Amino acid sequence: MPEGDTVWRQAKDLRAVLEGRELVSSDFRVPAHATLDLAGSTVTSVQSRGKHLLMFVAGRVIHSHLSMEGHWDIYPVDVTGRAAKWRRPAFTARVVLQTSAAAAVGFSLGTLEVLPEARVGDAVGHLGPDLLGPDWDAEEALRRLQADPGRAVGLALLDQRNLAGIGNIYRNELCFLGGAHPAAAIGDVPGLPRMLGLAKRLLEANKDRAARSTTGGPARGDAASWVYGLAGKPCKRCGSLVRHGKLADPAFPARGARDIYWCPRCQPGP
Repeated sequence: MPEGDTVWRQAKDLRAVLEGRELVSSDFRVPAHATLDLAGSTVTSVQSRGKHLLMFVAGRVIHSHLSMEGHWDIYPVDVTGRAAKWRRPAFTARVVLQTSAAAAVGFSLGTLEVLPEARVGDAVGHLGPDLLGPDWDAEEALRRLQADPGRAVGLALLDQRNLAGIGNIYRNELCFLGGAHPAAAIGDVPGLPRMLGLAKRLLEANKDRAARSTTGGPARGDAASWVYGLAGKPCKRCGSLVRHGKLADPAFPARGARDIYWCPRCQPGP
């Protein structure tokens, strides 16, 4: 599941093949930008902001968000200009950006838009401090979280307006590590500063890993997480059976309720 560490790593990989390179072709497979041709333009910068990815080219910003299933793949290009065979179905491709050496293909992107560079704030201006960005400010993130003390901590952590980069896996794992039920009110969670410190450490530790681990153990199977995806299995800390539920966010009524996991002994309910 793409979270801030995944997007940071995608930006790093794309930067290596696109930044400072001239595009020999571009193919936007969304109606709004189907006629846009960036061939001959140079990609000046590739950045991640929380779970958003930004590519600056020819006074424009290509803004993408992976959502649940999106991914950017990179394929080598041979001397004839032909890219290697794609590993994903062609009908899921939303954009192809090709240089003389590589093709970057965005598959199943939840968001793809091209904005004038002056309007980059329309895409990411609402975000709180980025856990993996140069603007990370733990005090500001804490202030934003505590501004609504009655809100569930599991909802506040997931709200990118408070801090950017946490997805559903991290919010569940952080609530466990902080001893807080995901539905507990922010005002009732005494360890918020420590939880933010853990969030920073976890994303930093995982940003260069192909597979994520929040436990310090092997990044695969049950060993990779404390509670996420482990409903009905023993808690690694106390042995109680991990529970599963759903938590909806009244602040975003159009979004479906998201999965929550918790240990009933380590994380007493509100």
